[in-house]
Amino acid sequence: MADDAGQRVEPVLGVDTVDGGVVVRLAGELDLYNADVVRAALADAVGRRPQRLVVDLGQVEFLDSTALGVLIEARSKLGKGGLALACPGVETRRALQVSGLDRHLPVHDSVDAALTS
Repeated sequence: MADDAGQRVEPVLGVDTVDGGVVVRLAGELDLYNADVVRAALADAVGRRPQRLVVDLGQVEFLDSTALGVLIEARSKLGKGGLALACPGVETRRALQVSGLDRHLPVHDSVDAALTS
């Protein structure tokens, strides 16, 4: 995703603490070029030792295999059940399904549902 000037949008929109969980809001195109930024944000969130880490994909337009790998890395650091994905759009959901990642990570239609599951 690009802004009006054609610049790539920052992939991490914000990191919020909500009811003992941490929500990392991502946006744009997540790929090899910005994977380190996403990796650092997720590592910081994991370091907070949240009850639940939710990755909000609502504004993500594209995920490549590198970005999918970053999600897997975060899950491995938290252990099973600690990471959930929320709000994937059609293309993002398709990438999760094609990769099989949706069978290993819970995917929810809303951040609230991901936090309370």
